[in-house]
Amino acid sequence: MVTAYPLPEGFTELEVFAIGTALLVEALLGFCLNGLTIISFRKIKELRTPSNLLVLSIALADCGICINAFIAAFSSFLRYWPYGSDGCQIHGFQGFLTALASISSSAAVAWDRYHHYCTRSKLQWSTAISMMVFAWLFAAFWSIMPLLGWGEYDYEPLRTCCTLDYSKGDRNYITFLFALSIFNFIIPGFIMLTAYQSIHQKFKKTGHHKFNTGLPLKTLVICWGPYCLLCFYAAVENVMFISPKYRMVCLCHPREFKWHSSHFLLSTPRKQY
Repeated sequence: MVTAYPLPEGFTELEVFAIGTALLVEALLGFCLNGLTIISFRKIKELRTPSNLLVLSIALADCGICINAFIAAFSSFLRYWPYGSDGCQIHGFQGFLTALASISSSAAVAWDRYHHYCTRSKLQWSTAISMMVFAWLFAAFWSIMPLLGWGEYDYEPLRTCCTLDYSKGDRNYITFLFALSIFNFIIPGFIMLTAYQSIHQKFKKTGHHKFNTGLPLKTLVICWGPYCLLCFYAAVENVMFISPKYRMVCLCHPREFKWHSSHFLLSTPRKQY
């Protein structure tokens, strides 16, 4: 039997519908853009290169985020979560898995671009496949941890989708948060920062700027920054004092990464790979 949860204080039916609509539009747009990347890799022989395999990894991960957003949008239109507690755990796991895989794959692309433009070394298929597999296994490890008791998945403020439970702020949450942040945000961000800075310096010397080297890292920070700030705030203060509307904006914002990442990857000249 499906239980209809009451809307949290401060939300109206129109606002819930607006959140669902925003998630649906973002999911459709992201699915189209990433689907184009996948189809191009499949249909165009010249694009089936080791470097573009890493781009494919991001597109697959971002399509997974789109599926997660579709489910969240559908639940928002219903105004309740219809899949039960087990469905919540699966939804949280799937969303975290694809999001972390997208971030790790973006760092792998940055590493590859650095070697392509700065060291002129060619990426081999064996290396590209190993990096792709590692990115997904690494993401799977951190996504499974909340299912095993380190961290926890629970409903978001509207109770129409699920993510990491940040409301408790206990030692279990804090230790998981800091470990997750170091290995899945700080280290990938550092790799992207150093790689694209080196590429930028190389472009300055040659006078040929082949793509916007600052866009990938800025996209990561803009999309994930509000969510990370909310999670870190929850580690030191009672996050329930924050408006549910602001919390929902922070939680929904990272889902925009699913199409921004594809945008800056598609903007890179394919012939350079």
